[in-house]
Amino acid sequence: MIQLFILFVATGLQQTGRSDTSFAGPGGSLAGTLVRNGIDLTVFDLDAALVDSFVQRGAKSGASAADLMRHCDVVITCLPSPKASAAVLDAMLPEVRDGKTWIEMSTTDATKIGDQCASVVARGGRAAECPVSGGVHRAATGNISVFAGCDRETFDHVLPLLTILGRRVLHTGAVGTASTLKVMTNYLATANLLTLCEALTTMAAAGMDLATTYEAIKISSGTSFTHETESQLILSGSRNVHFPMDLVQKDIGLFQEIAERHNVPLEISPLMIEIFNDAQARYGLRAQSDRVIERLEEATGLKVLAPGFPEDLVDDEPEERGYEVHPPR
Repeated sequence: MIQLFILFVATGLQQTGRSDTSFAGPGGSLAGTLVRNGIDLTVFDLDAALVDSFVQRGAKSGASAADLMRHCDVVITCLPSPKASAAVLDAMLPEVRDGKTWIEMSTTDATKIGDQCASVVARGGRAAECPVSGGVHRAATGNISVFAGCDRETFDHVLPLLTILGRRVLHTGAVGTASTLKVMTNYLATANLLTLCEALTTMAAAGMDLATTYEAIKISSGTSFTHETESQLILSGSRNVHFPMDLVQKDIGLFQEIAERHNVPLEISPLMIEIFNDAQARYGLRAQSDRVIERLEEATGLKVLAPGFPEDLVDDEPEERGYEVHPPR
């Protein structure tokens, strides 16, 4: 039995009373991919209504984290913070034994995931850290990229499942390497988001047509995945990328910690953290990350909007079975 365990309704979400983004995030999209591909799936979340929505699509309902590990061969967690991940693993660990596999798909702390995976292995199970990258819209279609940190034997064991969940699967090396690379990629995406906000606002101030500006960036050396996705949501006014600011802060904060541990004197990273601190103070801890452009709109009195852009992102790449990708050697 394959189990995807989702607990987005935890920690800060409970404190604010909000649960609307739980299954709208990466975990829910990954769960949907498994259901759509006929995997025998049991789900658990603190919000019973969200669990019921998956039961209606063919999944089973789990009673608790420990119950899932007790009855399922593979447990996949996708959680909002390293603290939440640690708490859930503590609950599941007594049920780990030979034949059990834990796959952690959260973006988490590389310094802690090693000990967590080791605790699973010590009880006879397998463990792999497998964060994903590419946006919620690509997680929903099984076209997201997957980083896998674990030994090669474990990677080969979980690869058939990972190629259902994602299109491109990279074995990054030992446990800890996947989380390290994942927060680096999220740092880059966030930096790009902030530069795009400045670029679009400056072009609006200069009187440039913003649809033409979007296309100019898209066909130029200045383009990026972030531009071709999030710039559209900024210009449409939706600004709903299904990735809230608290998750951005978690990721760029983890990247900053990596740099500090290795004595790298970063200059841009601390400024990014300051910008998002200010944005959270203005718009809320869990405001959508694309709303960061509104700081510049307020400062200039401009509206960075253009007709013809979508309210939501849709992945139009056909779903197909994924595959392992190999770095050049």
